[in-house]
Amino acid sequence: MKISVLGSGGWGTALALVLLENGHDVTLWSYTQQESDVLRQQRENPMLKGVALPEELKLTADPGCVKGCGAVVLATPSFAVRTTARTIAPLLDPGAVLVSVSKGIEKDTSLTLTEAIAQEVGEGHPIVALSGPSHAEEVGRRVPTVVVSASRDKAAAELVQDLFMNKRFRVYASDDVVGVELGAALKNVIALCAGICDGMGFGDNTKAALMTRGLTEIARLGVALGGRRETFAGLSGVGDLIVTCTSMHSRNRRCGILIGQGMPTEQAVQEIGAVVEGYYAAATARALAQKAGVEMPITEAAYQVLYNGRDPRAVIVELMTRERKHELEDSWV
Repeated sequence: MKISVLGSGGWGTALALVLLENGHDVTLWSYTQQESDVLRQQRENPMLKGVALPEELKLTADPGCVKGCGAVVLATPSFAVRTTARTIAPLLDPGAVLVSVSKGIEKDTSLTLTEAIAQEVGEGHPIVALSGPSHAEEVGRRVPTVVVSASRDKAAAELVQDLFMNKRFRVYASDDVVGVELGAALKNVIALCAGICDGMGFGDNTKAALMTRGLTEIARLGVALGGRRETFAGLSGVGDLIVTCTSMHSRNRRCGILIGQGMPTEQAVQEIGAVVEGYYAAATARALAQKAGVEMPITEAAYQVLYNGRDPRAVIVELMTRERKHELEDSWV
């Protein structure tokens, strides 16, 4: 199939290589001509050092590359997903499948990214969310990886399965788009918190508790917004949470470490040099939780540290000394 991948960051590039390996006609689109020229000259993405870009991989900065494509992968940062979808909407072939691989919630609307895409492209284009525990650095190095393809359109979810699956990249299908997208977006908040705890010198006990209770919060909100409980026990829930909270590949965790070491939040976000999705997701998740009447104490604590400059140590004491509860009270399982 002819496929365009929009967004030449590490993730877009890694997925383009998976598709190319599977025999598809793949074009990788960059936001600027300069970015595309760097890839063409170096035949390597600076964000995936040591991973060669084959000559068969087409490189462009022209959004017209989506013409004639049976599938288009949107791999831009979350803040650029809507504008990118708006740009390509009049250029798409009828029935072209759109695959959203970014992880986040739209800041101003609190919509999931597939919802934002749908608003821009209108009807006639099946939309699929591809998510799960998947660092671009490892996918680029051909490390075995397993993800989930979610869409309300079963045929579209299974098509994306077929497009991407091979011996080192396995894809499961799901119809729970809400659960998959919320799990992907909200785990970034918990990963930031995990990094903060690491930066303050806390240990495995703290991180295990944070991840467990953090997953409870994610699932609690996800179910309230229409996701299914079992989704959060899967790849886009607990799977993505594990990989993002424990790896130094995670921008969110690395940013959290800097904050935990005493660096001001805005400086830490800039220091990472790439989009820290958890910073923006913390504000959106807090707003969604308040609207839905869902208790999310860890998310609230993250918001207070990130946006109000609260001392992480003081916030953790408050979390630890909250009113006692039964563990299964309001359980998501």
